[in-house]
Parts: sequence; C-alpha cells; structure tokens
Amino acid sequence: MMLTAGIAGASGPVPALSGTQPTAITSGDQPRAINLNGRRHVRAQRTVTFRGHLTPASTRRVVIRVGGTKLRVRTNEDGGFRARWRPSRAGVYEALARVEGGPIRSRKLQVNVYRPAAASYYGPGLYGGALACGGTLSAGTAGVANKSLPCGTHLSLRYGKRTVRVQVIDRGPYSGNREFDLTAATKAKLGFPSTGTVLSTR
Repeated sequence: MMLTAGIAGASGPVPALSGTQPTAITSGDQPRAINLNGRRHVRAQRTVTFRGHLTPASTRRVVIRVGGTKLRVRTNEDGGFRARWRPSRAGVYEALARVEGGPIRSRKLQVNVYRPAAASYYGPGLYGGALACGGTLSAGTAGVANKSLPCGTHLSLRYGKRTVRVQVIDRGPYSGNREFDLTAATKAKLGFPSTGTVLSTR
C-alpha cells in the first residue's frame, strides 16, 4: 500500500541548480524583508515548489539554500518568486532564502522528506519488558523498534495527514519484511492499523 495523502507531487523538468549568476538586477527601494513558503511534508524524488515574496517589491536575484543545494531565481516586478527542488533521499531539511549580495534572509523552513516503509506495531502482552535501548515498555511509551538504526535516532513518521516525531528505542521487527515496529502509543497518535506502510524520514 502506497500512501500519498498530504504529500506534494509535481511534474515537469527541474531547472539547473548550479552555475554562477551575475550581480543582482535591482529596482525600487532596498529590500527590508523576504519570506519563503512551501510544503513541509513531501516525498523523496518528487518536485517541491518554494514560493516567496520580497518587501518592498523589486526585481532582484534571490538564492534559496536547501539540502546542500543553491537555487537561484529572480523576483518579478511584484517581488514574488518561486523555485523547484527535487530531493533525492528522505531526511529533514532546512530551506532559507536570501537576497543575493545582501544581508536580508528569510526564516528557516523545515521540510520533511519521506520514503515508504513497511511497518507493524507491538506492545500488548509485552508491557513491563525491557527495551533494547534501555528502559521499560509501557502502554504510554512512544517510539519505534528497528533492526539497524542506532538507539536514540530521531525520525518523523507520517500516516495519512498525521505526523509524529519519535526515537528508536528497541530492536525488531523480526518477522516478515517490515522495517519498523511502532509502539502502541505511536500507533495511536498516527491512527495506524496493525500493519501497513508508513512514510519515514529515515
């Protein structure tokens, strides 16, 4: 089962991301602020569109840094701009826009990029038992079991339109081809069934 609810997708070519650009072409007053918006939950290998606006409106070059990549665009006469980015792998990324050659920067925008992963859940009948990463499993314990990710690894899981931020607290699962075992508390927060596919940033 592949889940796509709430996940960004787009088609079309992705513009070149590298190369040196000339000094910004400017008009109007000096910029005082710049904002940046975009989807916060997206799928790896899908195109993400960032949009923003420069205040006051003027035609200038803007650089967006995200995932080690620089996207260079030019604002239109209304101060608006947009750029597209296609993340190659899952992870948590920060995007930031700035006016080229100047100190004006936007607030950071966190983008969670996901990949699908088979999952199940565990808990009932095991409460009171020791966790491989330390501590004791209870009905209120939030976290996941995974065979290889280091204990304490943080990751975001998404199912439908619900997202939770958890840590690896245990080892498993050891049956089938599932990658994650969700605790009962994590399962409840996501509205996840007994088995299925979640989206993971790791």
